[in-house]
Amino acid sequence: MVMLATADGKITRGNNPNIHTWSSKEDQKYFFSLIKKNNLIVMGRASYDASKPVIKIEKSKLRIVLTHSPKKHLNQTIKGQLEFTDESPEKLVKRLSLLGYKKMLLVGGGTINGLFLIQNLVDELYLTVEPKIFGSGKNMVEGQLLNTPLHLISIKKLNKIGTLLLKYKVNK
Repeated sequence: MVMLATADGKITRGNNPNIHTWSSKEDQKYFFSLIKKNNLIVMGRASYDASKPVIKIEKSKLRIVLTHSPKKHLNQTIKGQLEFTDESPEKLVKRLSLLGYKKMLLVGGGTINGLFLIQNLVDELYLTVEPKIFGSGKNMVEGQLLNTPLHLISIKKLNKIGTLLLKYKVNK
């Protein structure tokens, strides 16, 4: 799971889902390097809608968008590259592992993050903390009461203003 948050834990500024207006260049560079390294990327519909302008469809990369209404997106589906599903995280992971996928990059949204975390389907968390406080916005996890223990693997300061990249292992 990879996430960007402010120092007060917000992943959006108010209701604005566009993180590119407030994330650092260093975080964006790191995030896109992860996208480049992973051939399976999973996100929620709201995250997909927010990032649609920067998504580059590639033949070697499968992007799965979790949505309550996959049929609404049939005209956007590109088999093996961009697919929409209403499968539960557990069923999705099982299906994709049967197709030979060993690793998935979960690029969130608070609701999707919560669904994967409650099912213990997250092994690592890459969290960039931007030195900002929004007070209002969406949380990194929504809709679930969790008690997920993490073990810090590394901390890296990405720039002079103090953007931090934290890598955690999820203790299961």
